[in-house]
Amino acid sequence: MKLCERCQGKGYLQVGEQPCPNCKGTGKTDSISLGEARDSDISELIQAGSTRCAVCKGTGVIPQTESCEACGGLGRAFLCLVCGAKLSTKGELCPKCSTKPLVRILDQSCDSGDVEIGGIYQGKVSGLANFGAFVDLSDRVRGLAHNKYLKSRPEMGDSIYVIVRSVAPNGNIELEPVEVKEHHLITQEKDLPVTRAVDLSKNIGKPVCMRGEVIQVKQTGGPTIFTVADASGVVSCAAFEKAGVRAYPAIDSEMMVQLVGEVSTRNNQVQVEIRSMKQLFGGDATKVKDQIERSIDGRAEPYDPPLLVESDIISRLRPKMKDVAKEIRRAIFKSRPIVLRHHADADGISSAVAVETAILPLIREVGGPDAEYYNYRRAPSKAPFYELEDITKDLTYALEDQARHGQKMPLIVLMDNGSTEEDVPAMKQAQIYGLDMLVVDHHHPDEAVDQYLIAHVNPAHAGGDFGITTGMLGVEIARMIDPNSEDKVKHLAAISAVGDRSEAPEAGRYIELVKDRFSLEDLKKIALAVDYEAFWLRFNDGRGLMNDILCLGRLDRHQRVVALLCDQANAAIEDQLRASLGNVKSTKLPNGVIMNVLDVENFAHKFTFPPPGKTSGEVHDRLCLKYDRKPVVTIGYGPDFAVLRSRGVLMNIPQMVRELNVEIPSGGVNGGGHLVVGSIKFVSGMRKEVLAKLAEKIGACAVEKDIASRIAA
Repeated sequence: MKLCERCQGKGYLQVGEQPCPNCKGTGKTDSISLGEARDSDISELIQAGSTRCAVCKGTGVIPQTESCEACGGLGRAFLCLVCGAKLSTKGELCPKCSTKPLVRILDQSCDSGDVEIGGIYQGKVSGLANFGAFVDLSDRVRGLAHNKYLKSRPEMGDSIYVIVRSVAPNGNIELEPVEVKEHHLITQEKDLPVTRAVDLSKNIGKPVCMRGEVIQVKQTGGPTIFTVADASGVVSCAAFEKAGVRAYPAIDSEMMVQLVGEVSTRNNQVQVEIRSMKQLFGGDATKVKDQIERSIDGRAEPYDPPLLVESDIISRLRPKMKDVAKEIRRAIFKSRPIVLRHHADADGISSAVAVETAILPLIREVGGPDAEYYNYRRAPSKAPFYELEDITKDLTYALEDQARHGQKMPLIVLMDNGSTEEDVPAMKQAQIYGLDMLVVDHHHPDEAVDQYLIAHVNPAHAGGDFGITTGMLGVEIARMIDPNSEDKVKHLAAISAVGDRSEAPEAGRYIELVKDRFSLEDLKKIALAVDYEAFWLRFNDGRGLMNDILCLGRLDRHQRVVALLCDQANAAIEDQLRASLGNVKSTKLPNGVIMNVLDVENFAHKFTFPPPGKTSGEVHDRLCLKYDRKPVVTIGYGPDFAVLRSRGVLMNIPQMVRELNVEIPSGGVNGGGHLVVGSIKFVSGMRKEVLAKLAEKIGACAVEKDIASRIAA
């Protein structure tokens, strides 16, 4: 028996409408009987001069209906319990199957209210007494077969067939053993309408039936917790076998299931205490899956707020940015874990924290207060690309969580990295394990990465360059995920612009946007404090500390910690520069570029702040002041690496790396970054040859014609 698909259980179909004869189609009546009127009707009449028509409820029309032919007006389609044939009248068996008696096995979801008088059931003897035998029809239903009905004394554990003679008002069931030869055996489940997850809170203490997808299976020291999602939401469902023993071991994540249980609350959250659960197959499973996917697709649609600042490049990137926002929202609504990877500098951290601020409230809203612990992780990457060390850690965590909690493989979101050929080896490994990946980056992109990504946002795809920082893109994407995050995160775009020294017009606009809260000097201090603390955090996200530095917490603590960290960072930088500047060697190249080289391995402090990249940048800034209005390139090199910083030189570092790799095949050259700012690696034995060829290429680069006027501006 199930609801009629044509009339959805109503028993009738609406075939039209006709004007209401009581109000002539107006929906209101001009007079009412004061003797029969309610106080609300009289008040409405006094205020409006008329009241709502009681016949049509104010609609002005009366629906015309006719009995549903599909179910004969019963509202339910009656099917033979054995062969599934459609019955023309209310019943259980078709004429062919009714030649044999029907024996039921009660499902664990059933209780005494589901037992029918006169029905035959299969039970098990669970107790013996002087007056008869106790028979369990299920774990929840027990009856008594009195001695007067027993032809012989059964043994404990015997399986017997019994007919229900009576059910007392207090739930006591009287049974009589019967002999059954040929028969039909079916499992009887509790007949309940399907309840949506969003409506469970209205059914506290009541049994419900639910259909959905198992998102996660978590074994506790007591019950097994199944996280189940349907088209309306997610709910935790608890099943108890024995303390610490896995209940329903055949049920795993990503299965479509039907469960029956009682709704309760735990820690102020709705929970279903499972009585029975089974996996759905075939059309039933497909129907549930399709409903969930359609619902999530609609709920995951991102918001579309206007950009915070005017930008043709970011405007052209909006479709891809919305794709990223939608995939992130989809993962949250499906309770899929998210790993947010980012470069460990001011730009990468600002962009990632902006997105984090937008998604954490949504994760808690969908999955409950502890969902963040299981479904989200932010991890910095020391290199400006997704390296093998990163994917190894992410895969290790993911596979452990899958084995321990039945979690799905996570969605990897890469910010301020993920666009270059250096990312490909890690991406290939991720693809083997089914990890979906998103990239939001402003490093010069390589087409090779796109085959491993489901969405890729990069200003180079819209005619821009690294001047559009990842922090700017991250803030705009965060607003698409959750517009309520705007006031919290909009200053992060300005921090990233200052931290990455962006000269794009958008940088000035984002800085101007937050000038009422942060001066340019404030932004520089915050960016320096972020870089300084990121160095000591290494592979830790340092969420609470970073939130204070980025002014996402208490203002007084933000001001104190930024001041302290800036003092410490500046002291470390000055100490480094005192040791390094005197050892810089400067040369004027044929194209007029002043090339400065520093051996950071031998003439800079190691294993402390600032690291080689930051040291090279600080040295470059001082030398730019020294060689005012001239093109400058600074190279900080070590045994097997070189860091490049430039001003006014039209370099293409990724292209130079590819050329070096061909021209010096034994050099093991790789690396990249932005076009004019980046780093390369090589084997230490070929350092002299690689650096010589690199200097030669820099000397052949074109120089900005208007560099003097640009620097002056």
